[in-house]
Amino acid sequence: MSKKLVRLTLLSLLIPFAFSVHAAPVSVQAQETARYALATYPEPLIASLAKMVSYNTVADPAVPFADNPQHAGFKHYLGQEAQRLGFDFHDHGHVLVIGMGTGRERVGVITHGDVQPVNPAKWARSPFELDRTSEPGKLLGRGTEDDKGPIATALYAMKAIQDKKVPLSKRIELYVYMAEESDWEPLKQFLKTHTPPQVNITIDAEYPVVTAEKGYGSIKLALPPRTAMPVGSGPVLANLTGGFFASQIPEDASAVIEHAPATLEAAIRARAQQHQHKGMRYTFTRDGERLTVTALGVSAHSSKPEDGVNAISMLADALAVQPWQGTQAADMQSFLNELVGTGIYGERFGQIAYRDGFMGPMTVAPTVLKQNGSALELNINLRRPQGKTSELLQQQVAAAVDGWKARRQIPAALQVQIGEPWLQTAAPQIPTLLSVFEHYTGMADPQPVAIGGGTNSRLFPNAVSFGPAMPHSVYTGHSEHEFITEKQLLLNLQMYTAVLIELAQ
Repeated sequence: MSKKLVRLTLLSLLIPFAFSVHAAPVSVQAQETARYALATYPEPLIASLAKMVSYNTVADPAVPFADNPQHAGFKHYLGQEAQRLGFDFHDHGHVLVIGMGTGRERVGVITHGDVQPVNPAKWARSPFELDRTSEPGKLLGRGTEDDKGPIATALYAMKAIQDKKVPLSKRIELYVYMAEESDWEPLKQFLKTHTPPQVNITIDAEYPVVTAEKGYGSIKLALPPRTAMPVGSGPVLANLTGGFFASQIPEDASAVIEHAPATLEAAIRARAQQHQHKGMRYTFTRDGERLTVTALGVSAHSSKPEDGVNAISMLADALAVQPWQGTQAADMQSFLNELVGTGIYGERFGQIAYRDGFMGPMTVAPTVLKQNGSALELNINLRRPQGKTSELLQQQVAAAVDGWKARRQIPAALQVQIGEPWLQTAAPQIPTLLSVFEHYTGMADPQPVAIGGGTNSRLFPNAVSFGPAMPHSVYTGHSEHEFITEKQLLLNLQMYTAVLIELAQ
């Protein structure tokens, strides 16, 4: 048996569908048009991205979507930009559709215009101002990678195709959804009455082609207040908090210790020193006998916890120099150390850890720890592959938490939500996408991949993700250092131009 046949046989065991791995070479017309796009539109593309970034399209719980001036301004700009470039534009409320050409068959490009929350204090310049100078070669700003950069790139790929008058037999439609980061329900309702394109690509993930996504899940643990505070003059863990939002690996956490002697501080410092090689930094501040320990890690998208350094987990470990008792914070530190630890795969969390041969391991990451009224709440983000039923996973989570509660002898409220993993089994465009990726990157024999994140591919027929991030690179969306390099933006422009021609001709 040849090595190629062995590889294809193994691939068929990992991926539950079959396709022709190699498509025809990228056509001359697609290559020429991509070269034209690269020669003509870098600066207009970046200018368009800068304008999109300037709108703070974070969902605001206090302002209904229809009344949010930032969302309205972004939609108005996209409508003007689409019409200026010569495309038709349709505003369906939460969903914008920018179209080019005609034809009963259509090719969809799926994106989103909303972005995740951001801490402006952590940026060299405003995260809603495209920054080209702080780090030369990088375009920094909220949404540059997730997902306004891809919107601007798709627009100028379409513009290049239109300029060159490439004959197409299918209509191209760019979908921009305005609540992907916060609420998928409006899109689900829209698709009940709107017929989507027959073939779709989502440009909200990574290359070469994403054909599987883990299921999104959450574990929420709420600890009630202690009825009696510790007595005596010994150290007391009075406060423990961290994190920003549920789908971000937290880079901030803090602890407050009352009656903290110098020997305790020295012990925590020594244990924290062991984390420095992982990228952790700690600050120790004293006010008499009160010691505040502040932890600074590295934020990342919670679907890729390996790209970040979790400040909540690391701080809980740094505090493990003595047993803590008698407070909510002490109970939470115990829970984090006993069931979560500093790993990312849930190995300590009872029997919940598992992995799939194609989709990889489940990841388990604490993301937000905060007071909610009198309760101290912890949110843990799960990204789970196929291989276990949601019922079994829920039972295993509950069993692990019940065991900890019994050992600690405290009450705690538990909420568990387990989403389903997703696999694409029939998209006919996969060979074409792989062929274009191979042509423009020089990476030989690319194959489909699975990711931890969840995209709107799940809601569209024959949909897979194609970029914008390169494989094995750090994905910066959701982080406090989001960027796309100019080099990658222009590579994406060439690939999107070529792919749309190959799919729509």
